Amino acid sequence: MTDRLIDAYDGVLSDLDGVVYAGPRAIDGATEALEQLAGEGKSLAYVTNNASRSSEQVAAHLRELGAPAGAEQVFGSAQAGAELLAGQVAAGSLVLVIGSETLEAAVREQGFTVVGSADDGPDAVIQGFSPALGWKDLAEAAYAVSAGAVWVATNTDMSIPQERGIAPGNGTLVAAVAAATGRSPMVAGKPGAALFETAARHSGVERALVIGDRLDTDILGGNRAGMSTALVLTGVDSVRTALAARVDERPDYLISSLAELYEEYPAVTHDDGSYACGDASARVSGRTVEVTGREDDVDSWRAACAAWWAANPDAAPDGAPDVAFTTAG
Repeated sequence: MTDRLIDAYDGVLSDLDGVVYAGPRAIDGATEALEQLAGEGKSLAYVTNNASRSSEQVAAHLRELGAPAGAEQVFGSAQAGAELLAGQVAAGSLVLVIGSETLEAAVREQGFTVVGSADDGPDAVIQGFSPALGWKDLAEAAYAVSAGAVWVATNTDMSIPQERGIAPGNGTLVAAVAAATGRSPMVAGKPGAALFETAARHSGVERALVIGDRLDTDILGGNRAGMSTALVLTGVDSVRTALAARVDERPDYLISSLAELYEEYPAVTHDDGSYACGDASARVSGRTVEVTGREDDVDSWRAACAAWWAANPDAAPDGAPDVAFTTAG
């Protein structure tokens, strides 16, 4: 039997939105593909930048959608942030928590003492999202950070989708403290490596495949953690954005859906400047990628990415390349 994509790995670290679900509904075939992992003897963990919901709350939502999930399989940036902080300051240190009760609980689990004001002389500040945060909270963080406290942010997502539209995310609140203090925090969540390392360590995964729908968070973070990465084309990013991706955001695999985990991943070969994948091939001419194959065939884009990335191994040129398709025969 030919090796399938999943056969090279002992576990999957999966993003949520755009991979498992889109809005209120599960993505077609996603929950079935995730359910199959257990029968294959593969571990499954979910990685999310959300620091305001507990692991059990996230797991309960996933189970409602039909996905296999226990609290022990969900790794949010609150836990990763607290563990990152544990590597910076001693157990028992005073920590000012700017964020949710979930973040406070994660900090206490690491043996820290939570304080409520910069006047308490905290050794560290950890900052995560909560809709209840206000100016006074950010001011306390700024006072403590300016006084020399170690500063960790759970994530730096600049926006979060809400029912009424796009709202400011934790990154905007972190940016306010950074602007006031002239300092930058250590970041635990995506696209940092810490969240992926935390999930892999607790899951006992040695050969992890990171699956996500965003190049700038999932793929970049997985790459930074030294893990293999797969961009699934059911969410934010597309074959065209993958083609134009920055070097450190280029995925190892392009897959149309999670079902392709159980299929052979086609090899890309090259000869005299031409890169072939399946029935498709591509070569670069100036700023144009010339593809022989169908535009709706992922193999065409796998070949195109291989050709363009090989022509630009160290830096991605500004702007996306032109792509010209010719149908074979």
